[in-house]
Amino acid sequence: MTGLPINRHAAELGFLLTSFALWEPAITAVDTSPRPPRLLRSHTVPRPRRRPPWAVAAPGALLSLALGLWGVRREGTLWRDEAVTYDMARRGLPDLWHTLGSADAVHGLYYLLMRGLFALCGEADPLLVLRLPSVAATALAAAGVACLGRRLAGPRAGLLTGMAFAPLPLVQWHAQEGRSYAMVLAVVVWATYALIRAAGTRRPRRWALYGALMLLACLLHEFAALALAAHAVALPRTARRPWSVAALAVVLGLAPLALLSHRQAAQVDWIGSPGWSVILPMLGLWVLALLAAAVVRGRPHRVPTPHAPVSLPVLGLALLILPPLALWLTSLVKPLYVDRYVLYGQAGLALLLGAALDRLTRGTRRRALGTVAVALAAATALVPVSLDQRTPASRVDDTTAAARALRAIGTPGDAVLYLPLRRRVWSLPYPWAAHGLRDIALDRRPAASHTLYGTEVAPGVLRARLLTESRVVVVTDPAGQPVDAVPGEIVKRHVLARYFEPCATRRVHGARIVLYAHPGLC
Repeated sequence: MTGLPINRHAAELGFLLTSFALWEPAITAVDTSPRPPRLLRSHTVPRPRRRPPWAVAAPGALLSLALGLWGVRREGTLWRDEAVTYDMARRGLPDLWHTLGSADAVHGLYYLLMRGLFALCGEADPLLVLRLPSVAATALAAAGVACLGRRLAGPRAGLLTGMAFAPLPLVQWHAQEGRSYAMVLAVVVWATYALIRAAGTRRPRRWALYGALMLLACLLHEFAALALAAHAVALPRTARRPWSVAALAVVLGLAPLALLSHRQAAQVDWIGSPGWSVILPMLGLWVLALLAAAVVRGRPHRVPTPHAPVSLPVLGLALLILPPLALWLTSLVKPLYVDRYVLYGQAGLALLLGAALDRLTRGTRRRALGTVAVALAAATALVPVSLDQRTPASRVDDTTAAARALRAIGTPGDAVLYLPLRRRVWSLPYPWAAHGLRDIALDRRPAASHTLYGTEVAPGVLRARLLTESRVVVVTDPAGQPVDAVPGEIVKRHVLARYFEPCATRRVHGARIVLYAHPGLC
């Protein structure tokens, strides 16, 4: 597992630079100076007609649903993390339960939910079953973001917030992932909405709802707990005591999972320190959010929002900045930063963008038209990113292509060797890929061993087995990738280098399939 491809980060950075260049004249034109009060006429001023919540939430949710369904099959391919989801969701409950005791406990609730969904829907269209929950969760999150914007800044801002949320690159990306992050995003958004409703009251039921939603989000992925820090910063002082009680309950409820996943910390050893390809887009988003917050703070309150005890700019900035900042600072000691772990921060960005658009389009006609032009230019800049995200090459690897290459290069009776052993995941969704091949290193299969990738025989046994083979099909990473310095993997590399030579190689996205044979037998 690795971070997101650099080409997507570069495209996002280009989009941000375009946005800065276009927004700067509009932002500096905002007049934030105090305005003299207008004299009221003697007749009664009609109150603005308030849109019902569904009318505010529906456009963003429908846009998110449309973007999620567009190209959702990604040309019929999976990548490695989705292959793990697919395999875990099809295991029996006892096998799944025991596996979570040794691996991937952080995703345990999600796997249980997906197992129930596959049991209900069957295998008629596994790709859709795998990804539709994320599509639906992202649409639900868009509705929640719109409702947040409506409550904090009025119906018009809420509608624009939902529309700004749906096309964000990270949101589109995870709307089509068979993983838990879109669900976490949706639950955190609605927990934040529950918090806003509870903050203006002392009703225990509302605080209980907030606590229950946050606990659910944390059980789907424990790094959702970082949203608690953003909520604490945004709350007024009067609400911090009941919030503290709810937050303590969430932490206590999460503690058993956190302790279990801490024992499985070796699973995230693949995460490296964030490079500039990650840091620059993150900083760019923060600068864009600060500019939008400056616009929002200068907004005259023409639309009454009596139920908004929380400041929209503060909440938006806190959600966007604090969780990734905390994860990034932790990564200075133990690398843990991956942007999908704090995907819910995108809700904060959308809140700020939607409220800023509302502010800028309420000025003069010239400024309103300029703002519309900026929004259209930004949407145009997103088109290449959106197209790229719906191709197999957008992910780290293509397990479907790797399975086809394995099937094409191997012949019945050949030995197959996964180097490293976790690359066995490329074959798990496709039993036909290694049909007739002998998995020479395998000791116990993944489900039977209660592991993600299966267990392998001892290094000495593996060496003896390899030396008796004349042909070995090796499923491995592209050249130049880091190698595992564990005895079993060292033996694989040593025996292949000393006693075999490559005869044929098939390269697919993110993988190499190499046929080895003894010298002179190719």
